[in-house]
Amino acid sequence: MAVTSRDAMLGRWLVVAATVFWGGTATLARFVFRDHQVPALTVVELRLSIAVLVLFPYLMIRRRSALRIQRSDIGYFVALGLFGVAAVQGSYYYSISKLGVGVAILIQYLAPALIVLFELLRGRRVSPATATAVLCALAGTALLVGGVTGDLARATLLDWGVSFASAFIFAFYILYSKRGLERYSPETVLFYTFAIAALAWAIVTPPWTIVAAHYAAELWWMFLTLGLFSTLVPFALFYAGLRRLPAAETSVLATTEPLVAVLAAAIFLDERLRPWQLLGAALVLVGAVLASRQTQHADEALVERA
Repeated sequence: MAVTSRDAMLGRWLVVAATVFWGGTATLARFVFRDHQVPALTVVELRLSIAVLVLFPYLMIRRRSALRIQRSDIGYFVALGLFGVAAVQGSYYYSISKLGVGVAILIQYLAPALIVLFELLRGRRVSPATATAVLCALAGTALLVGGVTGDLARATLLDWGVSFASAFIFAFYILYSKRGLERYSPETVLFYTFAIAALAWAIVTPPWTIVAAHYAAELWWMFLTLGLFSTLVPFALFYAGLRRLPAAETSVLATTEPLVAVLAAAIFLDERLRPWQLLGAALVLVGAVLASRQTQHADEALVERA
């Protein structure tokens, strides 16, 4: 898929918009975990199931063609649904519940560095600007979440292992999604991977177990909000952006999520930002801008050579 400079700019805005939704709703997710003691994996299953239940009738009515896939691609969707969507959401929410949101975000956002390393191993040239953007994003994320602590004293080796695995899974998810987005629309990839992931988590936590918990109506409104604005909308935006951008740049731009999450926590949970967190926020933004400018220059060079 040929991408113009205008498409690339739109892609950047779409990815940043996705991180705003993810980071903003992280505050609500923390509230559900902390104040209502809802298991993290139950929330993962519900947000995926709600997204599928909303997306399916929309596609049936408005874009039925998006429901058609090649038989030869079924294995791809199963792999991305299980080892991408289900694994990345499950490992991330598990990490939040065990290590705290700050540490979980920091560890998962090692993914940009992993993607750049993968590109190097494949023999692709990574520009100094992109490498600098990754370093800024990692350093900024570390400073940004440095003031947020979790209950680390009781964390086990399994807890740490799952958390670090989430970074590799996130990197895999971004890279492997590119393959499907080259052939299918974001809605198609979203629907099938969400459905497969929801089905997988339904085996772990059967629906009747959730029904038997008798969650209050207030909580179900929160689940609906997470299903729509923490899952369906931001993932649709993210895929639309990823379709237009290199995986490395997309992953760096996505590091604005911790910035949004900490700002939202400061506004809604009265968690004040410390000076080093403000510095971290600035570094995250610098990394995003560097990645954005580098791709823009590359696009302009291609046009000039043409």
